[in-house]
Amino acid sequence: MPTFSYRALQSNGAIAEGILDAQGRPDALRQIETLGLRPVHVAEKAGKVSKNGAASPSGLSFKFESKKVPAKALENFTRLLSSLLAAGVPLSRALVILCKEAAAPVVSAKWKEIHDSVVDGVSLADSMAKSPDTFPRVYVAMVEAGEAGGFLDVVLAQIADFQSRQKELKSKVMTAMIYPCILFCMASVILTCLLVFFVPKLQKVFQTFHGTLPLLTQIIIGTSHALRSYGLFILLGIVTIAIAASTWFSSEKGKRVWEGFVLRVPLVGPLVAQFAMARFCRMLGTLLGAGVPLVQSLNVARRSIGNQILVDAVGQSIERVQQGGRLGQSLADCKMLFAGSVLEMISVAEESGRLDAELIRISTVTEVDLDRNLKTAVSFAEPMLLFFIAAFIGLIFIGMLLPVLTMSQYIK
Repeated sequence: MPTFSYRALQSNGAIAEGILDAQGRPDALRQIETLGLRPVHVAEKAGKVSKNGAASPSGLSFKFESKKVPAKALENFTRLLSSLLAAGVPLSRALVILCKEAAAPVVSAKWKEIHDSVVDGVSLADSMAKSPDTFPRVYVAMVEAGEAGGFLDVVLAQIADFQSRQKELKSKVMTAMIYPCILFCMASVILTCLLVFFVPKLQKVFQTFHGTLPLLTQIIIGTSHALRSYGLFILLGIVTIAIAASTWFSSEKGKRVWEGFVLRVPLVGPLVAQFAMARFCRMLGTLLGAGVPLVQSLNVARRSIGNQILVDAVGQSIERVQQGGRLGQSLADCKMLFAGSVLEMISVAEESGRLDAELIRISTVTEVDLDRNLKTAVSFAEPMLLFFIAAFIGLIFIGMLLPVLTMSQYIK
């Protein structure tokens, strides 16, 4: 029989805690109420429980499973929950159905955790907010807006569509970066092999010349010697610097510095801003189409931008909208994010009352343009990488052949 731990309110307002055996969660709740308590939190305990209330393991397990819910499972959960709610199924029953249909134990456990929290009287948005690794802040904010407005099924359907489009767009970005990353890795391996294995063999030949080697050859030989003698320390230093830089860039100040630098990079900056603008417009159009008020939609949509500098810029625009300004005029100061033509389209759509549809159309057009710009950037990056690879390899060969070409100066 399953064992449940509970926390409940006594009649005098004090908190009571305990453990009991029950056929299921409803039976556990009934037993707690029979004791004259008001349940606050009830959870099923894993493993067997001894008489003194301590949990004892039922056996050893050597399975190593990821505790993170996959993005595909979250998308399916969102879409199915939307369909069940739209069909009139109560929220708690819909969550039970999703728990039973979940294939992975981790996913089923997460949905059960959400269900138990909702049954205990917590709102769906607050239940999801307890698991930030599974439900992003934007996701929770949209669910909260849907619950407040009474159109949760519509918002969930919009979230599922948004997740699908975001996944497709990220997939395009990752696909575009695969080949340049492969080229960079190949170049690193080739250059390391040349410096570690090829250069030392020629160095032994040059030692017999008893002459002054060209400066380029000396630099290459010195680099090879440092790599062979202190390679492990160099690698350790690079890893240490990378970890320190990652820690600093993950801080609030470092993140802003890095994001500001990325926006100023000639080819990368415009692509990042374009990607952020597409996400913002689609999210804002989705929320407005679902009936969420403009100011609340703006506060939710700006969280989807990702770049904190751009988020701050949009935040200043939201303040103007709250003071009664129009959206198109308020966003005019976000020049890095919105072009003049986009602002004009937003202003016209705002005046004609079709802002939600226009924002989604702008997002779709921007995504198509972003895909084309990505392909152009990658097609430009590939020959540049090949050029630098050839230049470095050629430099090494030239540097090692210079003494051979001038061998007559060393032969006496």
